[in-house]
Amino acid sequence: MAVIWGIPYLLIRVAVRHLDPGVMVLFRTGPAAVLLMPIVIVQGQFKVLVRNFKWIAAFAIVEFGIPWYVMATAERHISSSLTSLLICCVPLLAVLVQRLRRTGEHISHQRYFGLGIGALGVALLVGLDLRGGSITWIAMMMIVVLGYCIGPIVLATRLSHVPGVVVVAGATALVAVCWLPWAIVHWPTHVSGETFSCMAVLSVVCTATAFLVFFELVKEVGSSRSVVITYFNTAIAVVLGIVGLHETLTSGIVFGFPLVLIGCIFATSRPKESALLSEAASEAQSELAGEFGRDLDDAVDQQPE
Repeated sequence: MAVIWGIPYLLIRVAVRHLDPGVMVLFRTGPAAVLLMPIVIVQGQFKVLVRNFKWIAAFAIVEFGIPWYVMATAERHISSSLTSLLICCVPLLAVLVQRLRRTGEHISHQRYFGLGIGALGVALLVGLDLRGGSITWIAMMMIVVLGYCIGPIVLATRLSHVPGVVVVAGATALVAVCWLPWAIVHWPTHVSGETFSCMAVLSVVCTATAFLVFFELVKEVGSSRSVVITYFNTAIAVVLGIVGLHETLTSGIVFGFPLVLIGCIFATSRPKESALLSEAASEAQSELAGEFGRDLDDAVDQQPE
């Protein structure tokens, strides 16, 4: 997941030179919808899409419709390293939102430690490059961070029972239709092969395929743990910059990359003590249920006929 979503920083940086951000949103969601919607129809799941359309639309707005336009706009004015650093605020905000929601998902000291180590690693990776940014564009990126935080929560709480292909197909189709009028007005006169290739990968790999994988990740580890991949996304983006764009291998990368890996391990691993307590509680509950069942049977046997 981190590898797939480490790619878009580079691709968006290339494509935004020639495309309007709104057109980019259409190019990224339209082909994904065209690929996935026939699968939904053939599998007879279109009714499922209609029944859950309200929450699919909510997910589409906070995860696709607004963030992707805002991010592409911001990347015209701030560096890609700063963009990736700001996106790494998502796990920290997710933990805060989780505490405010008071969910049953436990946040251990180990996870807090991992989040802190990962944040330090990301800071070293990008070198805290704030020189190329401004308050306006940083504030816009906070909108993206908020959307990326709310999206997984919607998935985990309202759409966990809906097949991933249904959610992705519905969300991408809705966003594409909404951005179509804007894209028509701002349609480019010419799209180079390089730009077309970037948008094809963004749509097929980084959208259609990626979110199908991401849904399974959310179901497996929960909403707040799943967004920790944004730490590793930045590391992948830096590596791609070095290999593909011949960027400099800095000391921050040498020391930051291992910290990102360590932070991800601690932030996503479940503490052994917590697992043991959970197992003990489960056994105690089963034993209590068994005793209650035996007592109930005895009480029934003692009743007069």
